[in-house]
Amino acid sequence: VGKSTVAVNLAAALAQKGLRVGLLDADVYGPDVPLMFGEEGRPKVTGAKGEEKIVPLERHGVKLMSLGFLLEPEQPAIMRGPLISGILKQFIEQVEWGELDYLIVDMPPGTGDAQLSLVQTVNVQGAVLVTTPQDVSTGDVRRAVRMFERVRTPLLGIVENMAGMHCPHCGEHIDVFGHGGGAVLAKDMHLALLGSVPLDPEVRIAGDEGKPTAISAPDSDAGRAFTAIAEQVIQALEGAAAAKR
Repeated sequence: VGKSTVAVNLAAALAQKGLRVGLLDADVYGPDVPLMFGEEGRPKVTGAKGEEKIVPLERHGVKLMSLGFLLEPEQPAIMRGPLISGILKQFIEQVEWGELDYLIVDMPPGTGDAQLSLVQTVNVQGAVLVTTPQDVSTGDVRRAVRMFERVRTPLLGIVENMAGMHCPHCGEHIDVFGHGGGAVLAKDMHLALLGSVPLDPEVRIAGDEGKPTAISAPDSDAGRAFTAIAEQVIQALEGAAAAKR
């Protein structure tokens, strides 16, 4: 559904606003953040023995941590739930994130160990759910909504990705994956629709080249959508914080 694309561009759009942003790639089975940010380095470890801290890499103004930085190219991550939980906890507690305004966590798909470990390790301020318009995707997101509700994690809203495209030859709008699924889902779940991102081959190319669309093409339809989503996330979190005062 493009959740990593949304996470990468959300982080990039927030950083473009001058905010201090970190991006934690918690999708241990498919750690795509290094590729999508064009970063191939390895994090350094500092501190005395027993007090070591991992120094995140930084690209496009975003601090990055991913299992992909620690694996060899094409090396699979074969691990069970407890190990996943341990890695996620280490990436949160033993990484020298410094002062951040936002830490974006790109989660694996589904409702498994990684999601539960995250909400048990840190005080999650809000979850953004990513879907495509078709029923098979919105059904998965409905289950994710129920899971986050059960663990009392605030839901900021839904992002609809791949929401139609313009034919490069005739200019006609084509709903490749259906139409309006994100809006229907948001209404049914009583959540905000944070935005819809069009299906654009340039977004895929930008990701493959390590240049997030929110930075490389901010004035494109997709770039404007990512910026608007970032603004919606800021407003939702600020509104939630104000309500607690």
